[in-house]
Amino acid sequence: MANFEKIDNIRDIRRSLGMNQVEFWSKLGVTQSGGSRYESGRNMPKPVRELLRLVHIEKVDLGKVNSDDLAVASMLKERNPELYEQLLVEARSRKS
Repeated sequence: MANFEKIDNIRDIRRSLGMNQVEFWSKLGVTQSGGSRYESGRNMPKPVRELLRLVHIEKVDLGKVNSDDLAVASMLKERNPELYEQLLVEARSRKS
């Protein structure tokens, strides 16, 4: 999924995760009432949409990631793309 791509099925995503609105939206720093409006079709700001994609679709635990982690991943990808790709394939296979 491309960054900032429109997400049409927010309510379906939340329900498939077995979460109520408070649980789902609080992980993004959004109130239940704000999340309810997004689920009802109100336009979602791009930063919120990207957080939703990272947390609930890509399953990134934001509490475990910091700027150093992102910097190291970026450097690895740039300096040793073969190893980066190998590790990426391995990481994806672990999720399956």
